[in-house]
Amino acid sequence: MRVERLSLEGDADGAAARVRALAPAGDSVRATVEEVIARVAAEGDAAVLDLTRRLDTDGAAPWPLRVDALELREALDGTPAPLREALELAAANVRAVALAGLDDEREVELEAGQRIRLREVPVRRAAIYVPGGRAPYPSTVVMGAVTAQAAGVAEVVVCAPPGPDGQAQPAILAACALCGVDEVYRMGGAQAIAALALGTESIRAVDVVVGPGNLYVQEAKRALCDRVGIDGFAGPSDLLVLLAGAAACSAAPVALDLLAQAEHGPGSVVVAVSPDARMLDAVHAEIERATPSPAGEPAPCVLATAASAGEALEFAEAFAPEHLQLVGADAEALAPRVGAAGCVFVGLAAGTAFGDYVAGSNHVLPTGGSARFASVLSPAHFRRRMTEVHLDARAAARLAPAGAAIARAEGFEAHARSMEARMGDNGEP
Repeated sequence: MRVERLSLEGDADGAAARVRALAPAGDSVRATVEEVIARVAAEGDAAVLDLTRRLDTDGAAPWPLRVDALELREALDGTPAPLREALELAAANVRAVALAGLDDEREVELEAGQRIRLREVPVRRAAIYVPGGRAPYPSTVVMGAVTAQAAGVAEVVVCAPPGPDGQAQPAILAACALCGVDEVYRMGGAQAIAALALGTESIRAVDVVVGPGNLYVQEAKRALCDRVGIDGFAGPSDLLVLLAGAAACSAAPVALDLLAQAEHGPGSVVVAVSPDARMLDAVHAEIERATPSPAGEPAPCVLATAASAGEALEFAEAFAPEHLQLVGADAEALAPRVGAAGCVFVGLAAGTAFGDYVAGSNHVLPTGGSARFASVLSPAHFRRRMTEVHLDARAAARLAPAGAAIARAEGFEAHARSMEARMGDNGEP
């Protein structure tokens, strides 16, 4: 891992921008994605199959896009017991947290007598995109499918790119079977997002698509967000560890936390910030001791010195990390003040990797600093807020004069008369 040292020097915002700049900017793939979407819209299944053979399977023999129930069951039955038990634990924990996030219906009665009811209703059909380029991610199946089911989605769909032999990864299929996913498709890339958003001969369009993926997947989600709901634009992963009041013995697990997040690839950025330069020296030494010879371009790691724990938090807020770990008594005390992070891990024992798999929190998180405005994947991504307006005649009569005045100020005479029609001759119903 490539380690760089940095001093905040009273400029938390500037330092955060410099660290963000260490992640390579993604190439523009917009034109290519637009071509893929146009092909899927025009050719349907044929385009999805052709593009998947060309891009994922090295021209493997034809295979159906949809995975049948027998193949899913065989994958689950063939899963080693430790992995199956781990996935069951992860699903149970994610489901418990997701169910806790559901909102009840609320009703507000206002002064004029009208009642407004706030309702949440699930979308009917949602899809989870599961990456398959670097490795299979059965954990993403759990995070997406279980959360959608907890939200009340009637039909949950999963898609994942097949391997060079044209087959889906058994671990992904096993997770789909374990979670009770309704439909599974062996397809990936921009063509998969287009098929899910637009529909084809064999794939019914969905209402929401969520999940991480490469730049082509994310660009397709962005291009089609007027046709389908999305969770956001997922970029490379990142982690910031804030160390304050930590004992020297914490250096080894912190180094492993940084290395673990760096496993996501060279686009990831990992950072440790502390007012204790000696603590950062110890982390640096542990990184050097634990890092194997890099097989490719290493992820950047920044060790930043702050003047105080407060300045370290200012830097963290400006960086808005996907994952934020608070290690040490002084750092952990800052947890209530954190306002810009995808997920916060409090205490030395709370390594980020637990959140990736079994803690119960969701690992589909805002990246690239978007934690300033975006949220962790939750039931809210699969539900819509609706309002019901209940006006009796008396409430309508009381509200009509004010409504009509605003309507006429905006030039909408029919709007005004529509409301005034609910009033009697003397302004009463």
